[in-house]
Amino acid sequence: MNADLISIGDEILIGQVVDTNSVWIAKRLIEIGIDIRQMKSISDNPEQIVESIRQSTSDVIIITGGLGPTNDDLTKKTLTDYFNTELVFDAKVYEHVKTLLVGRGVIVNDLNKEQALLPKDAIILENKSGTASGMWFEKDNQHVISLPGVPFEMKGIITDEVIPRMLDILQLPSIVYKTVMTQGLPESMLAMKIKDWEDNLPNEIKLAYLPRPGIVRLRLTAKGSNKVVLNQLIEEQIEQLSQIIPNQIFGYDDVSIEKVVGDLLKERNLSVSTAESCTGGNISSLITSIAGSSAYYKGSVISYSNEIKESQLNVQATILEDKGAVSKEVVDQMAISVRKNFNTDYSISVSGIAGPDGGTEEKPVGTTWIAVANKEKVISKKFTFGEHRGRNITRASLSALNMLRLLLLNKL
Repeated sequence: MNADLISIGDEILIGQVVDTNSVWIAKRLIEIGIDIRQMKSISDNPEQIVESIRQSTSDVIIITGGLGPTNDDLTKKTLTDYFNTELVFDAKVYEHVKTLLVGRGVIVNDLNKEQALLPKDAIILENKSGTASGMWFEKDNQHVISLPGVPFEMKGIITDEVIPRMLDILQLPSIVYKTVMTQGLPESMLAMKIKDWEDNLPNEIKLAYLPRPGIVRLRLTAKGSNKVVLNQLIEEQIEQLSQIIPNQIFGYDDVSIEKVVGDLLKERNLSVSTAESCTGGNISSLITSIAGSSAYYKGSVISYSNEIKESQLNVQATILEDKGAVSKEVVDQMAISVRKNFNTDYSISVSGIAGPDGGTEEKPVGTTWIAVANKEKVISKKFTFGEHRGRNITRASLSALNMLRLLLLNKL
């Protein structure tokens, strides 16, 4: 079963408003086994609304927008005419509209009353958060659902009305999703590493690569008739995958690496500090974005200049002169010093050339050294991330957290 998503509004077409509704709806539909065939935005024009419906061959069409009380909101009348029905007054909806508006200190007028005029042959979908009801039409086994464009109103109707009705009315397959979170290999290298495993996936399972800077998500989707069997298939494949890339998998289902690292530190009653140069405090920001991070995070030295590396982290001037700030020797000393100065169990240090300037033939833009340390050892590694400053900072931060994760798990 598939669906088309249509957003209505000139404000979307001119870039004044971003259509986040379609993305949100798509995620909800995919979760229950409905594939998205297309998303598109059209103007507040009756002909375009009708033509979009006529052209669609999907089982479900969800339309958002154009249900307000003003003259430019044409969706309700257009759909009423298209489905050859008429508008009738719904006293229950009108009472809801009045109660909602009076509670907000708004005087009810004739335009508000007209929102209780609804298509006779449509299923009316209650909008608990607003005055524009949703409408569900059916014709020739095609379901056309019209919803308000206000995001929080639309989400409420989807959650409370649309999804439950779909599960009850439509013939939907069982579907299971699992997302494997990886760090440490770019998409192309990861694909080569797991190629044999991917080629031998059961027919019921499809794999999608969802990359972003520093992270590649592997989404496994299983469809069939028995959810228990599908869950078992997914778990078996993930177990195989974990044997192939044990150091790259840091979690599942969109968990962040900073959350995973924080949980490991918290569970073991351990602490961490950071010494950052090229990342400029981004690692600390990620760590402290997690609620409860004060239980394990002590603080950081943002040693952007060599002067601070020397005075605050005891990096010798001769090392900086001979090896350069972006070197193994420097990050090793940074990690050792910040751990001792802050009296933490673990530490992270980073020094690199974020760009776009500052690179040399020996050390091009993107060259980054990262070290992690505990009382027993210091582990450092060189990375070459690329030319883009923002992505370099992101990749360095995530790589540093993954190195700490591996050290915590005794895998480094």
